[in-house]
Amino acid sequence: MTYQTLISPAELAQLQQLESDLVILDARFNLDDEGWGDRAFAESHIPGAQRADLARELGGPIIEGVTGRRPFPAVEDFEATVRGWGIGPDTQVVVYDADRGLMAAARGWFMLRWLGHDYVAVLDGGLPAWEAAGLPTTADPTEVPTPSTPFTARVRPEMLAEVDEVDEIREHVPTRVFDSRGPEGYHGQGKYYDPVRGHIKGAGLADRAETLNDDGAFRSPEQLRAHFDSLRGGQDGDQIVFYCGSGVTAAQNVLAMHHAGLPGARMYVGSWSEWIIDPAREVEM
Repeated sequence: MTYQTLISPAELAQLQQLESDLVILDARFNLDDEGWGDRAFAESHIPGAQRADLARELGGPIIEGVTGRRPFPAVEDFEATVRGWGIGPDTQVVVYDADRGLMAAARGWFMLRWLGHDYVAVLDGGLPAWEAAGLPTTADPTEVPTPSTPFTARVRPEMLAEVDEVDEIREHVPTRVFDSRGPEGYHGQGKYYDPVRGHIKGAGLADRAETLNDDGAFRSPEQLRAHFDSLRGGQDGDQIVFYCGSGVTAAQNVLAMHHAGLPGARMYVGSWSEWIIDPAREVEM
């Protein structure tokens, strides 16, 4: 069995017993303290996990005045990173973080799929769910596996939407471009990491938190489908574009749609932090 969207703690624990071709990535990250994830990993992590740091492995060079805050790395660089994790073409990858997919785990899932790897899933409920299930953690270093066949990138550019397309479709009816932040961020309130507040003019609101139950696990596929059906106006998944502040947490909506049986949603990686670089691009509160 392979996992391509979500995996439960019990399922991952079973895979650890049965699956030799398994790579676990710890993507914990804190926007206010970018070294926290490395320190937390050194203190305790799921046995066998390796680090997948948002700033280091899951992000590329920031070009001021050109990119948003979290651009993708170059294809060849990320391909080398994936190989360095010991991932081969048939490796089952599981990505987790500390906040139930709301930070970098879904970004890692999205990037691996973008690079052409389908066997990747996010740990449902994240590390808190793993610990709540009474499963072990360790501070021991992980030995990187050696796959029998090296990973080769098969990039899927169709998973991304660029800024010009977003500008073209943002005011289409029914809505095609959705902001994945919460209502506060959408309306220019609360904490901001960017100098301009508000959202892309014409974009709808698809709060990524609405994909979760109160316990932090994802809602069922049926519940998620009903949620997205209420937003998408009957459109196919590939007509929907999600963005957020910097192209990280929007991946959770893409993941949730895929888990609901609505694959193909795309992400505007530059997101709000790229959109506002050009003052001519329209914004609203």
